Amino acid sequence: METYNDIYLRVRKELKLSGVEASELEARLIICHCAERSREELLALNKLYATDIKIRKKIDECLERRLQGEPIAYILGEWEFYGIPIFVNEHVLIPRIDTEVLARESINLLKGQVHQMRVLDLCAGSGCIGLAIAANITDCKIVMIDSSQEALAMCRQNMLKSNLSRNITVIESDVLEKPPAIIGEFDLIVSNPPYIPTADIDSLDYSVKDYEPLMAFDGGEDGLDYYRAIVTNWSKLLKDGGHLAFECGEGQAAAVRYIMKQHGFIDINTYKDTLDIERVVTGMLIT
Repeated sequence: METYNDIYLRVRKELKLSGVEASELEARLIICHCAERSREELLALNKLYATDIKIRKKIDECLERRLQGEPIAYILGEWEFYGIPIFVNEHVLIPRIDTEVLARESINLLKGQVHQMRVLDLCAGSGCIGLAIAANITDCKIVMIDSSQEALAMCRQNMLKSNLSRNITVIESDVLEKPPAIIGEFDLIVSNPPYIPTADIDSLDYSVKDYEPLMAFDGGEDGLDYYRAIVTNWSKLLKDGGHLAFECGEGQAAAVRYIMKQHGFIDINTYKDTLDIERVVTGMLIT
């Protein structure tokens, strides 16, 4: 019979042989998840034998799923974003560190305001961006919009998990269409929209295209359909002096800046991610 340390070493080895770069971290995550233990508790169990057959079976099942290419976040059922644990499943994108740049700059735009702020999160997915804002700007009200009922169900779960339901409203709507009536005005519109050109979808890594929702990637022929729709239709909901903040794909920032400039946005700024890629574009609208 294996000890917990034996299991860790075996899982780490199999992950590493299959090409998983973070094999040490993922081995610990899988075992902690299956044993329902924290990392500290797992270390205390290292030399003990894993006598629970159900735990050993669950570890092997999770390992097999990972070896088949399923993202670790879906296996665990949650992922951390901006310090907040976020539930995820196959209906929503896995929160990525690049998107934390969008959350950070959105929070910076709202800091120091004296009145209660209203934020519109378009293409909300799991709700990670809106939740990060709500957790850091405690007096703001947020409306999350997505066209996927399954994604909105995940939003609601994450709202409850984060104890932020009182600050957030969830609405089903297609961002490519005009806004619903009587939705109100906003100080900030934030969006991480689909931005992969349709023809490039097939070239995505299999761990992405085989597991994550493709509708959350497909941005149309040039990848810019959602930016045009949001700037044309949804930016009308901004208050005078309100801001729009976008995440964009590699090489798209100049086009996004141009779209915003053509529709009257000023004070347009670009922010880079950890790989020095222009990842976020923000601008102000004076009406």
